Amino acid sequence: VQLQAFGGGLVQAGGSLRLSCAASGRSFSRNVIGWFRQAPGKEREFVAAIRWSGLSTYAERVKGRFTISRDNAESTVYLQMNSLKPEDTAVYYCAAAPPSLATMRDIERYDYWGQGTQVTVSS
Repeated sequence: VQLQAFGGGLVQAGGSLRLSCAASGRSFSRNVIGWFRQAPGKEREFVAAIRWSGLSTYAERVKGRFTISRDNAESTVYLQMNSLKPEDTAVYYCAAAPPSLATMRDIERYDYWGQGTQVTVSS
């Protein structure tokens, strides 16, 4: 599976962005797809993830503001980010894990990673 994340940019606090993760390769529709982010000087952290069935989970700090969705026919996963805050500033990565992944927040189980897209939220 090859992944490409795009859609980042500069936005003011309170604004919105939609990130896209385009995938190629077999079995995309069966993979768990997750979004992670990494701010300067910090470890990469879980943001949201979604199974092929549509079941999703979110980090507490983005719950209610971010929405993850997927279009298996288009091999694309989206991350709609609303009410953005300066602390959301980071490089955002999408990643793929096997459908057998038990805990979608487990960053160590994601095998394939996209190149990242920068999100900057100004105050």
